[in-house]
Amino acid sequence: MSRVVLFEMNSQDPERASSFYSSVFGWQVAAPNWGYREVATGSDNQPGINGGISLGPADYPHGTRVVIEVESIDETIKAAVENGAQIVRDKMEFDAFYLAYLVDPVGLGIGLIQHK
Repeated sequence: MSRVVLFEMNSQDPERASSFYSSVFGWQVAAPNWGYREVATGSDNQPGINGGISLGPADYPHGTRVVIEVESIDETIKAAVENGAQIVRDKMEFDAFYLAYLVDPVGLGIGLIQHK
């Protein structure tokens, strides 16, 4: 079973969004790294997930999507497309993980992550 492991908030003004969530909810927002600001929403011994805030790209300028950890990103992308999803950004490689962005059959944006 795959689980939601983080959220991503895209904004055309990530600095302002970061300030809002930090001030209102007390979230700890890290300095940007490649335009992505990691967000801690609480301590690791509390229920909940962490995420990030970034400048939204042209294909997803603003909104929130969940990121789901999978065992095989290739197999999951294939199964998702076979079940009506569309690929927004195909598998990307980072140092410690692979990442892809899809839109499900009803238009909701999701991310897939596979740790190496």
